[in-house]
Amino acid sequence: MKKTFFYNFFPTKAEEEEIEKAGSSSANPPVRREVIEIRDFYPPPEPDPANPWRIKKVVNNTDVLTGKLVLMHNDVFEHIFRFWSLEICNQVVNGNKVYVAVWDLTPVGGPIQYQNESIYFGKGPRETYILGWLDVVRNDRVRPRDEVGLYWDQKSGAFHMKILRRAV
Repeated sequence: MKKTFFYNFFPTKAEEEEIEKAGSSSANPPVRREVIEIRDFYPPPEPDPANPWRIKKVVNNTDVLTGKLVLMHNDVFEHIFRFWSLEICNQVVNGNKVYVAVWDLTPVGGPIQYQNESIYFGKGPRETYILGWLDVVRNDRVRPRDEVGLYWDQKSGAFHMKILRRAV
C-alpha cells in the first residue's frame, strides 16, 4: 500500500473546550498530520536486476562528516515507506529512529552487512529523512561527490547500497 500524509484541520472536542476555557476566540487549534495508507492503483515498478538502485545520490560533505545520508521526502515515500508497515512509518515521521540493516554491495570480496546502533533510519530537518551510515562511511571510505545507489530490499528486510561512481 502507498503511504501519504493526512492533515486534520478540525479540532477535537477536547481542543474546542480548551480554547473556550482560555477565552480566546482567535486561537487556532493545531493541525494534526499522520501517515495513512491509500490504495495503490499503480503497483510499484518491478526492480531491474541489472540496475536496482531506486535512490541515487551524490554524497556531499555533510553526509560524510556526520555519517547521516540525507534523503528527500519523495524518494522515501515512493521507494521505502511503500514497503514498510504503517506503524513503522508513523514512528519515523513522529521523530523516532528505526534501527535497520544495510548491506554494502561495493566491496569486491563480497557484500558486508552493517547492523548496530549507528545504522538507523529517522526523520531529518525540513521534510527530509536520515539514514545513519557512519560505519559504512568509515569502512568503505566514502568521499564527497561519490555517487551512491540505494534501495529497500523486501526479501532481506534491509537497505542495499553501493558506490556507483567514485569522485575523481
